[in-house]
Amino acid sequence: MRGTTVPPGTPCLPPRPGDVPLHRLEVTGPPAVPFAAGSFDAVGPLARSDRPHRHTFYEIVHVTAGTGTHVVDLARWPLTPPHLAVLAPGQVHHWEDGQGLDGTLALFTEDFLVDHPGDRDLLRSLADRCWFRPPPEDDERIGALMAELVTEHRQRRPGYASVLRSLLHVLVVRAARLPDGPAPGTPAEGRGAPVAQAFVRLITRPEALSWTVRECAHRLGVTPGYLTEAVRSATGRSPGRLLIEARARHAQRLLAHTELSVRQVAARTGFTDPAYFSRFFRRETGQSPGAFRKHHSGAHQSIEAPRPRS
Repeated sequence: MRGTTVPPGTPCLPPRPGDVPLHRLEVTGPPAVPFAAGSFDAVGPLARSDRPHRHTFYEIVHVTAGTGTHVVDLARWPLTPPHLAVLAPGQVHHWEDGQGLDGTLALFTEDFLVDHPGDRDLLRSLADRCWFRPPPEDDERIGALMAELVTEHRQRRPGYASVLRSLLHVLVVRAARLPDGPAPGTPAEGRGAPVAQAFVRLITRPEALSWTVRECAHRLGVTPGYLTEAVRSATGRSPGRLLIEARARHAQRLLAHTELSVRQVAARTGFTDPAYFSRFFRRETGQSPGAFRKHHSGAHQSIEAPRPRS
């Protein structure tokens, strides 16, 4: 995807005032693929970053040692390895009070999953849960898969890109089988499924949050009626409902991880009237923006992140 990868050593884009920094995936350029894997040390200092940040790429982390807390969006996960963490583009995370943190990471952009497009939906479901404690036998298999990904990426022998995709597909399916994981299912089918999947990906982009369903349909090259039919068939919900949930999630991230004023958060999530935004936010989360921010300050110790209602 354009803008999701950069050459090694490229500085992060300076965020807008108050925004959470956005990290892009470093690749060595053609013919390198948008994928990286290695230990925390090999990936570099950002792998253990203690400052909230976002990615343009997916990150799968197999944590084998360490103490501290992994903070993802509004959830705080105490470290008692082994763990498997799955992060989607746009999620805000950092490591808090991390000591002795070790393990293996796999980083890749969404367009790397061309051989298995259904993995995108499965990865999103995994990222919603985010944090897993694999039983010993599963953890051993996950560790072996992560090691194979690292070796294949480092050696780059002929055909390595297809091998990486295959190994990654197996890893994603195995992760979904873990306790509390989303059961691997059959991807949405029918002629409208690609449109529904494109819409779900579209509304993860902050700039899309100010668009109407009609504007989203126009950008996807379909009519609003067809978009509604496709999305409802694939997800059981309307595109309007999914757009509302995306706006609420983004507002929660900004309130929890930035110092933007409520008026600025309203503007960043597509609202011109802060009062209307406050009513919207209270309806979706059960709290005012100010109460939510106070509740999710650094002193908050909850484990499960609240979700916008469906």
